[in-house]
Amino acid sequence: MTISSIAQHLPALLIAVPLLTAFLTPLIGGVNRTLRMLWVALGISATSAIGLALAWKVFTTGTVLYVFGAAAVGQVLPMDSGGIPIRIIFEVDAFSALMIVIASISAFAITMYSLVSESECSGQDGFYALLFLLVVGIMGMVATGDLFNFFVFLEISSLAGAALVAYRVDKGVAVEAGLKYALLSTLGALCVLIAIGLLFAQYNALNLATLASRLQFTTLDKIALALLIVPLAMKCGAVPMHFWTPDTYATAPSSITALLVVSSQASLYGLFRVLFSLYGHLVQFNYATFGWFVIILGVLSMFVGVTMAIPQKDVKRLMAYHAVSQTGYMLLGVGVGLAVLGNRSALNAYGLTAMAGGIFHIINHAMYKGLLFLTAGAIFYRTGTRNLNKLGGLGHTMPWTMVFFMIGALAIAGIPPFNGFASKLMIYESVFRFSPFLSIVAMVVSILTLASFVKVFHSIFMGPRREEFAAAREVPAAMIFGMALLAVVVMLFGLFPQTFIDGMITPAVTALVDRGAYISAILGGH
Repeated sequence: MTISSIAQHLPALLIAVPLLTAFLTPLIGGVNRTLRMLWVALGISATSAIGLALAWKVFTTGTVLYVFGAAAVGQVLPMDSGGIPIRIIFEVDAFSALMIVIASISAFAITMYSLVSESECSGQDGFYALLFLLVVGIMGMVATGDLFNFFVFLEISSLAGAALVAYRVDKGVAVEAGLKYALLSTLGALCVLIAIGLLFAQYNALNLATLASRLQFTTLDKIALALLIVPLAMKCGAVPMHFWTPDTYATAPSSITALLVVSSQASLYGLFRVLFSLYGHLVQFNYATFGWFVIILGVLSMFVGVTMAIPQKDVKRLMAYHAVSQTGYMLLGVGVGLAVLGNRSALNAYGLTAMAGGIFHIINHAMYKGLLFLTAGAIFYRTGTRNLNKLGGLGHTMPWTMVFFMIGALAIAGIPPFNGFASKLMIYESVFRFSPFLSIVAMVVSILTLASFVKVFHSIFMGPRREEFAAAREVPAAMIFGMALLAVVVMLFGLFPQTFIDGMITPAVTALVDRGAYISAILGGH
């Protein structure tokens, strides 16, 4: 296969490679453990390389379309022609490409980290098979242009995620968290499936662009909108539908928790796609209403998340509530952009900047929150506890982990020159022009976040060495590599924010707002 042929089939390889890796991992693991580790490392390296190559192609040449079941978009294959009359279209625009970049970097760092962090646990063949299935689900959700296909990938990510949450059993605690995640995910997916059925029954289409061109905002369309928004908001951890997040994030292996953050952001991607690309023109007379709905979800998530995080003693549970809080910034920024979408002057003045800040915060959050969860895993790997009251003095023996934790903590608190500051500053400034009160709330939440992580840093790393952790030492090199990779990205995005804003964020915002371009890419402007 030539390089040009590979480049042509990147969207298919994005799914095929991790899927093949997932199914062959148990077979290879049955032959030799070392061979399985090499296979896993090769599989995730290839998957990430394909994802980054596809994203680069999109950012440099424009939207990439890939059709399964037909030679070209628009080609009709009737039954009697011998062809398959079913076509699934992957439509990868700049917003999709940004999400693929997030998944590619995170999955690579997390998998390399897990090769050591999970090395002493049993059932690794199943663990890595499920991990790659989770990656398949995430990649598929953000690449597909088909609504039913989105549901399929949503289910793959949910089922794989639930099994991985329960992986360590932990006297039944992890199993309970996994069952809770599976139950809520199944209920959410059922709502999505019913919404798809309502739309298909009316318009005889499943492709997002085709549906968007035919929707008439009937009563059934409105019901379908509610059935899509609520479960996707739940899956991304927005308050008041966040109740699964603390248990799930706290009990899953830290590498899986970091990847579940990306999975949640794929659901956030789906939420934004529904509001902008699918229903955008139909809510044009109610932009403010829908925008304020998203804004309220964001403000609630920010405030409830940070206030619930402060009293926590379990470091991963604390970080889980902060993940809820940070999701609020993304919802706030994009919500403000949606609220002023019908006002061209306000949109150009600050709406697009607010959306850019919210979308920039998606990738920033994935990097620093993934880093923080990996540092929590490193601490548990060496001490066997996540209780802040039992930790202390680890800065003497785990200096690299301490440095990586500091980078993540300063980034999530929005301290310059780390990446969290760059996206939060865009949100503060633009949201202030929309509502000074909302901007002040966002800044207060950042102050509380900083205070919370100062306490955590002091509890874990400061003070004299504890006798029970006297033998603790730095984690192995593979775990340090995984954390270092995310830390480097955090610093690069913070030191050179404008480069990434111009190259990735602005095109992503344009792709999300320009609904017509999304439709015409499939239908040719019809």
